[in-house]
Amino acid sequence: MVLNVIRKFNWAINTLTSLFSTNVIFKVGICELPFHPISSEVVGGVGGTCVIRGCVPKKILVYGATFGPEIQDSREYGWQVSENVDFDWKKLLQKKTEEIVRLNGVYKRLLSNAGVKLFEGEGRIVGPNEVEVIQLDGTKLSYTAKHILIATGSRAQRPDIPGQELGITSDEALSLDELPKRVVILGGGYIAVEFASIWRGMGSTVNLCFRRELPLRGFDDEMRALVARNLEGRGIILHPQTTLTQLVKTEDGIKVTTDHGEELMADAVLFATGRIPNSKRLNLQAVGVEVDKTGAVKVDEFSRTNVPSVWAIGDVTNRMNLTPVALMEGTLFAKTVFGNEPSKPDYSNIPCAVFCIPPLSVVGLSEEQAIEQADGDILVFTSGFNPMKNSISGRQEKTLMKLIVSAETDKVLGASMCGPDAAEIMQIKVKVWCVRPRLGS
Repeated sequence: MVLNVIRKFNWAINTLTSLFSTNVIFKVGICELPFHPISSEVVGGVGGTCVIRGCVPKKILVYGATFGPEIQDSREYGWQVSENVDFDWKKLLQKKTEEIVRLNGVYKRLLSNAGVKLFEGEGRIVGPNEVEVIQLDGTKLSYTAKHILIATGSRAQRPDIPGQELGITSDEALSLDELPKRVVILGGGYIAVEFASIWRGMGSTVNLCFRRELPLRGFDDEMRALVARNLEGRGIILHPQTTLTQLVKTEDGIKVTTDHGEELMADAVLFATGRIPNSKRLNLQAVGVEVDKTGAVKVDEFSRTNVPSVWAIGDVTNRMNLTPVALMEGTLFAKTVFGNEPSKPDYSNIPCAVFCIPPLSVVGLSEEQAIEQADGDILVFTSGFNPMKNSISGRQEKTLMKLIVSAETDKVLGASMCGPDAAEIMQIKVKVWCVRPRLGS
């Protein structure tokens, strides 16, 4: 009999599905905080970050934001659109909330139908094989298990600057009562450029401040430069090599001061400055489970902690913090522990997408990484072009596609694309990718 108690969902349902696909039926339980769109230490919800306050609601807002520029472009295609097109933020927000509530119910039903016991409350590990569940009314229950799996994810963090309490994180940004007309965003990663695109597409004035020369550190430099040009082309004001030093509440909004002495006025200030593992309330130190200085749970190549009965997957381990990666880790955990099939996660060639407008998608190595890591020479193939749609609308926005190939073997080492539908195109290509034949073969 096995009881796995998990405080945050983070794609744990896929792990559980794997358990029940074996010939042996295991007793499984999940501990999860009560549902709320904005996470905290006391609320969460079945579905986790991606479903409730991450990928799903974000993409709904991205879809909504694309219509503004599309309406502008449609005039060149003969559509007679009035100059003043109204946008109802509250309606979109309501639709977004209805969808994540629906998905929360779907995941609960999946668990129930699979025979999984759901405990709503806060879970703490109190022994190598014991979990304490603090229920909503404050009462405590104790459960023993042969294996305990930690999948508590991560949470957004705020910079330590004066007035930081006036800012918001991506959690709150997905549930604002009013659409902010003026926005300042601090950060240069996924969340920063995505929310910059969302709010600008809805008509807000957006200032994007980031510490590097270009946004999206770690991606291909040529793609980063194109994303920056596209953001500016859509009217987003970029402040490279800039950080924020202070936020002050005024009658006109929030006065934001940068490290260059510039003052910006905003109705909302978004801190997109990274996430930290959600581990501090799990009582791990008392049990002896090792964490690093950021709070990430230390695991071996099979996702096992230094306490043999305790395992961890997903963002709480701070390996590669992507939803499909957490899914993969959970599936391989199930194979290792319950399928007698020791399996290690493979973090190479994981495709990912950034849903700025237009989006960026990549898989494999960037050009810079290939130069450092590849054995031998590489070939770089690029294709930049103006999408046909833009030739009529007049929008000055290029699509760029890039392949990194081993000169010796013709093996594709990396691929990148920035342009309309890049994420879907890359997803399809990854599924059917093959090594292209050598000339003359």
